[in-house]
Amino acid sequence: MTVASLLLIVVLAAAVFVGALVQGVVGLGVGLVFAPIAATLVPELMPVLPLWLGLATASSSLLTERHGIDWHVIRWAMPARVAGTAGGIWLVLQFTPSQIGIAVAVMVLLAVALSVRSVTVPVNRGTLVGAGLAGGVAGTATSIAGPPIALLLQHRKPSEVRPTLAVFFTVGAAVSLVGLAATGAAPPAAFGIGILLTPFVFAGLYAGARVRERVSRERFRYAVLVVCALSALVLLAKSLA
Repeated sequence: MTVASLLLIVVLAAAVFVGALVQGVVGLGVGLVFAPIAATLVPELMPVLPLWLGLATASSSLLTERHGIDWHVIRWAMPARVAGTAGGIWLVLQFTPSQIGIAVAVMVLLAVALSVRSVTVPVNRGTLVGAGLAGGVAGTATSIAGPPIALLLQHRKPSEVRPTLAVFFTVGAAVSLVGLAATGAAPPAAFGIGILLTPFVFAGLYAGARVRERVSRERFRYAVLVVCALSALVLLAKSLA
């Protein structure tokens, strides 16, 4: 292994650790921190590498907080998330990553702006299906699936939001990976590097579990909004660049 390749692994590992830490507190974060860095340093492994690490992060989170899962949310949002995978694959094949990224980022920023102005969207079958569908499309095309469903659940208890998002991400990422592999858009190297970086997922989640004990419900809501806005801004900047 050359010095350059070793440095690359170190940078990617640091990004995974920080992203998993944020996700351990808020319920999403790996896509925000890791995906832009991976897109810059190893674009040939996108979006498979972030999806793999997102799968590892979410499935690990379920081991400690599965008792708080809101199965009503999953029942309506998950089938739509799976259906949205097909739309995401179609976007990957038809449009450039920049075009997709700009569209997704603008939609997320608009949703955050409405939330800041205290516009509360009811959590019902229709909104859950819509959020699930949007998450499926965005997650498969850009590896950032969390903002639609996270914004919808921002007023819920953190102990419910985190595991519910974890189920959403686990199943959704797995379906996206299968779909991308079936279309030949999943380079084997992405899985190899993903396995190498997985221990840093566990380290980040452990650190996040220590931090979240100090976060109140209101601060949790603001943290969700900040993470969603930052993810959209980073995606927008990357797409425009």
